[in-house]
Amino acid sequence: MNLTLDQLQEKLKAWKGCPLWEHSNPVLGEGSADAQIMFIGEAPGQKEDELGRPFVGPAGKLLDELLESIGLAREDVYISNVVKYRPPGNRDPTPEEKEQCMPWLKLEIALIHPNVLVPLGRHALGHFFPELNITSAHGKPFKLTDDAWVFPIYHPAAALHNPNLRDALSQDFQSLKKFLTTLPA
Repeated sequence: MNLTLDQLQEKLKAWKGCPLWEHSNPVLGEGSADAQIMFIGEAPGQKEDELGRPFVGPAGKLLDELLESIGLAREDVYISNVVKYRPPGNRDPTPEEKEQCMPWLKLEIALIHPNVLVPLGRHALGHFFPELNITSAHGKPFKLTDDAWVFPIYHPAAALHNPNLRDALSQDFQSLKKFLTTLPA
């Protein structure tokens, strides 16, 4: 593929294929183009829409802390969302919005070619394994292809709304750290 992440960003800015573009700014992922790990959320929130960057609001701050807890920084990973525009009032993205934006995520995955995809929450998990639910799948690896795994984790925003999930989220990150040590270098 000859496209770069910067070129993909420019193409997304010009794209009008999802009605959310009329009231929101495009938010492509960011991070290392050579990342082994790619974190995927559901959609940008208010702060992400304002700044044009993924996971920069309260959930992003928690994600940064969780990454740090396992010895990683944002610059070591790639962070994106299924939907590239903020749904009004931070509502859940519709199936149509997810479907409309999915080609962008697929392009990002193809460009980054991570070994581990970490869907954050049910919307992102549903893209890879629609039959799984986040409550039963979180913190466990699932083989996607010969050289790629999916490791679902609760969305950091869920732990902000339900403090009872914070321990599970921390444990999931520790499980992710342990899982990463089992992968070939």
